[in-house]
Amino acid sequence: MTSLTPPAPATALHPRAGRRCHTVLNSLHSTHYFSPDVGSELAGLGISHPRAVNFAVRTAAMGPVGPGVVAAAFYNYKYDLVARHVPGIWRTASPEDVLAARLRAVDATLRRLLGEEALTSPEMAEAAGLALRATEACSRAARPLYAAHADLPVPEEPHLALWHAATLLREHRGDGHLAVLMDSELDGVEALVSHTATGKGMTPKWNVAIRGWSQEDWDAAVERLRARGLHDGKAELTEAGVALRRDVEEATDRLDRAPYEHLGAAGVERLTELGSVFAGAALKSGAFPADLLGKE
Repeated sequence: MTSLTPPAPATALHPRAGRRCHTVLNSLHSTHYFSPDVGSELAGLGISHPRAVNFAVRTAAMGPVGPGVVAAAFYNYKYDLVARHVPGIWRTASPEDVLAARLRAVDATLRRLLGEEALTSPEMAEAAGLALRATEACSRAARPLYAAHADLPVPEEPHLALWHAATLLREHRGDGHLAVLMDSELDGVEALVSHTATGKGMTPKWNVAIRGWSQEDWDAAVERLRARGLHDGKAELTEAGVALRRDVEEATDRLDRAPYEHLGAAGVERLTELGSVFAGAALKSGAFPADLLGKE
């Protein structure tokens, strides 16, 4: 006899589940930005300045673009810094050579941070499969960094496939995040200042060093936010500022929900669990500077 009982509904995806999963995977993706292996590989191509290395590895997927394109896609880097290195990097090395060097560096970095046992584990292959499945629902529309990376081939080795998928998911969320920042009327340096004030962003020291803003630029952005009632003028957001940053993240969640809805609640939970293990191991192995995050 056929049962008349309807099937149980699938577990609903928690509103912040995608954000939590992204945070874990982004940590794994970001390990190579602070890796000596990247600097070594790019030095072999003739690119040695730390900022030039950063621009090269992150923009190579877009081809030999100029500083305007890079500044637009990155949003919170000072144009003057970008223009010092782009397009000069492409006269030194081709984007294709940079992409190959980056993948070699990522391979070396993950092997050093995680160890061979983790890289060849069934859990690594499972995580790669889940992350790649999530990327099936990503959209290229109005997402230049994601779209450029989505045209790259998926590496065969599971740890590199996971890193590639994490990169796609990072850039997909990031491109949508920039649209939300613009709608919130936060320019590049204001976005950094307000994020740092939450305690979750990079410290002013690292933002100034990496993004190219001077202390005067930073202080001026603080004053603009204070005038809008969003910042206390020191290191904290006001109640209105906290609410704005919450709204920014929630709007970004909405624009980025498709990959995680496609993967499903159980898949997102499992990917977050696996990713947390790998990202945690990388953190314990010293993947990031100790003073990278915080308000000071």
